[in-house]
Amino acid sequence: MLKIVVCVSGGGTNLQAIIDGIADGTITNTEIVGVISNNKNAYALERAKKAGISAVCISPKDYETREIFNDALLNGVLSLKPDLIVLAGFLVNIPPQMIQAFRNRIINIHPSLIPSFCGVGCYGLKVHEKALARGVKVSGATVHFVDEGTDTGPIIMQKAVEVMQGDTPEVLQRRIMEQAEWVILPKTIDLLANGKILVEDNAVYIK
Repeated sequence: MLKIVVCVSGGGTNLQAIIDGIADGTITNTEIVGVISNNKNAYALERAKKAGISAVCISPKDYETREIFNDALLNGVLSLKPDLIVLAGFLVNIPPQMIQAFRNRIINIHPSLIPSFCGVGCYGLKVHEKALARGVKVSGATVHFVDEGTDTGPIIMQKAVEVMQGDTPEVLQRRIMEQAEWVILPKTIDLLANGKILVEDNAVYIK
């Protein structure tokens, strides 16, 4: 049984996709052992509670320094003893000590086809604003392992989504969530839970 911790900052739609995937059998051999948010007002915390999942807020605002927060976040994760950490809209830089402790065991969902529209400052609606400003005809989502860079870890899975004429950032965001994010994040977790993903020399192979 793959034990996962899901880290969130906002509404938790990807968390809900994981909860639903486990419930309907799309994701097998997996248990959510906890949800961590950096935002005490995140609706994702309510989603977790409704599903009977342990949920806590660990916010940088509650600690004197970033170093103390980083230690608290790592200790909060370690206390749950997960096999995998899933970043599902988690707007916090992952501390290097957590990346080292969970090498190739932290995954992130990003709302573009990496390497397009990613990196520092590229998150949420900003990604879709940049995509529309550039005039791309296709966007999508990427699931990747987390390393010390921003959106630079090995890519696991991607799914393309068509950009329509007249799209607003909000409309495109919703389409990418529905057609890509909520599809490839559960699928990736299921593959990991069943030993179907291999990482070698910064490359990902799906068995």
